[in-house]
Amino acid sequence: MNKKKQPLLNKGIFWDVNFEQIDFDAKASFVIERVFERGDVEDIRQCRRYYGDEKVTQVLLNAKFLPEHRMHLASAVTGKQLNEFRCYTLRQLNPGLFPY
Repeated sequence: MNKKKQPLLNKGIFWDVNFEQIDFDAKASFVIERVFERGDVEDIRQCRRYYGDEKVTQVLLNAKFLPEHRMHLASAVTGKQLNEFRCYTLRQLNPGLFPY
């Protein structure tokens, strides 16, 4: 059985976990959200190549949090409107929680 080649991501994105022990398939949501929150363009490309646009879009639409500028990036990458993202809706409902 051919195993998909692990994405080549900047290890600094995952500064708080042991990068070598990440299960990229079991922890797909964590990896995708973290890459979109902290990664650069090449990290995002690698993530999309590994998981596919459908999986990336599904995870981003259901993410509880993304920084505002990254929500706009996610919207551009997925082709979805901002109001379709859970993190955007949560931000609108709880404006006091985000003092930025």
